[in-house]
Amino acid sequence: MYAQDTIVAPATPVGRGAVAIVRLSGPEAIRIAKRLWRPGRALDRMIERRLYLGEIRDPATNKMLDRAMCVVMPGPRSFTGEDVAELHCHGGSYLVRRIVALATAEGARTAQPGEFTRRAFLNGRISLTEAEAIADLIDARNASALDQSVAQMVGALQARINCLRQPLISIRAHLEAEIDFSEEDIDLPSRDQIAAQVRSLSESIAGLYQSFARGRMVREGARAAIIGKPNVGKSSILNLLLGVERAIVTAIPGTTRDLIEESLDLGECSVVLIDTAGIRESSEEVEQIGIRRANASARQADLLIAVFDSSRPLEADDLTVIDLARGRRGVALLNKRDLRQQICVTDLQAAGLTMPVIDFSAVSGQGLSECREALAREVQQLVDTGGNPEDRIVISRERHRDALGHALAALTAAEAALTQHMPPEIVALEIALASESLGSITGEVTSEDVLDAIFREFCIGK
Repeated sequence: MYAQDTIVAPATPVGRGAVAIVRLSGPEAIRIAKRLWRPGRALDRMIERRLYLGEIRDPATNKMLDRAMCVVMPGPRSFTGEDVAELHCHGGSYLVRRIVALATAEGARTAQPGEFTRRAFLNGRISLTEAEAIADLIDARNASALDQSVAQMVGALQARINCLRQPLISIRAHLEAEIDFSEEDIDLPSRDQIAAQVRSLSESIAGLYQSFARGRMVREGARAAIIGKPNVGKSSILNLLLGVERAIVTAIPGTTRDLIEESLDLGECSVVLIDTAGIRESSEEVEQIGIRRANASARQADLLIAVFDSSRPLEADDLTVIDLARGRRGVALLNKRDLRQQICVTDLQAAGLTMPVIDFSAVSGQGLSECREALAREVQQLVDTGGNPEDRIVISRERHRDALGHALAALTAAEAALTQHMPPEIVALEIALASESLGSITGEVTSEDVLDAIFREFCIGK
């Protein structure tokens, strides 16, 4: 499924740094590394997986480019399963480009994004879920996302999928035996017993399918829409929470027309703050579009930050915001507490607001720490899996969710076929489809197009 050639790429980020790593993988990797690198002292042989100090030289001119270290890792006991060599040089952008160019001149090819990890998967060194976990680990924004990525990288999700898939293989084997030996006196599970197994598996798969929302929030951050009528201070609050001037703030109503999204780290978790247009009745066309987007964002968000102006009496637009917040998770901020007060917490509660309310001032910073703590608590409650160890294994990628959805649909069809006493061939077909759908998650069953889509997300050198 890939060319048996040798690839090369920097395994460290582009830019200035103390150290950079140039990685080679393939049948010529060790030979090319030894062409570019000379040991600092005479060596009878290089012991594999041991770093040696030496010099990088241009093979054509013998000109020294850097003092660097080299390590060789013969396959199959390497990350990719192929021969791998690494040159650990100083981290200059030009120097790294020059070393890569020398490697390509010696016969290597510049690696595509994710090609090293892709070869590791194709050579059976890691599963597809473990490969995806590597990308998630690199992109982890908080402690929870890091923990989730590590659990997946060491095979937690793969093990869970295999536990769900093995009974399906067994059920299919029983059905195939019923088809092939229908005339024989073989003790096989009854249709009712198989239907009970299918129902039990469907419930387990449905639980994993439903974990997507939690997994996505851990991986990408819970989405928190900041809503309120114009000029209540939504953009000022966004800037204060972020600690930077991200949104334009003016006294002119309707300044914010489009959604502004920024990620906020809350320690163990993170949220994506969404600043929205002020919610009000408007005849201005562009503002109407912004208000529609604000309403849609509020409906789709995991959390709401409802903002109210304590220096003005409650208005119809405030009641609209309260209605949007009804029954939703989040926090309400009673802003502008540094000005003369017209309303208080009890007024909001009397109007139907059920969210916890924090007295706030975007000018003085009053209530900022309480707001951050409240948001962290809300996100933690959203992603908390309780005490069941199986519930701690979650999915966070749409590919996984789609595959689980296909498996559930196939099992639903299989159960219907069993209860309707349809031929075992039909039931076996649906069971096979469910098994293949689960297998596509770990890479037991996959296609070139799927692999292209997955590894396209990786950085070059990984």
